Amino acid sequence: MSAAPDLTAVWSAYRDRLKAFLHARIANPADVDDLLQDISIKVFTGLPDLQDQTKLQPWLFQTANRAIIDHYRRSSRAAPNADDLWYADDDPVLRHQLEGCVAPFINALPADTAQMLTEIDLNGTSQRDYAEAHHIPYSTLKSRVTKARTDLRALFDDCCKFTMDSRGNLSEMERKSTGCGPC
Repeated sequence: MSAAPDLTAVWSAYRDRLKAFLHARIANPADVDDLLQDISIKVFTGLPDLQDQTKLQPWLFQTANRAIIDHYRRSSRAAPNADDLWYADDDPVLRHQLEGCVAPFINALPADTAQMLTEIDLNGTSQRDYAEAHHIPYSTLKSRVTKARTDLRALFDDCCKFTMDSRGNLSEMERKSTGCGPC
């Protein structure tokens, strides 16, 4: 086993991505901040025990997923069934392979589109906050984000062939023989 990772560096590298992950699954921003704090404690206490450093990213997102489930269990709302959480079924290895391509593919989009998706999807800024900060009507921004995500998906589709299971989960990925551009 290699030396234990620098806890501060790991948290700095993954904090924004974990926050975006939480924002996609939790509606209340205050709850997201609370969960992020809980996850940070779990990361700082559990990371030294992680045996295989190549599994760092899947471990972090699995920790976040468990925190989300615990959040719903604690709240007065009905707890979600783990089988109903589409993101719980993602293959962590496949997710890890694809996550390394997201930023390069986003950066292959026009600059204003790349900046918008980076802020919203990678840094966790809400669409409403982004629209207000850039003086864009919220409905217009939602349309732009939808189109940008469609364009991003097209870049992925040009590079790879994806197979989805019956529930819409990504189950396989195969690189096309033409090779990938930005990834």
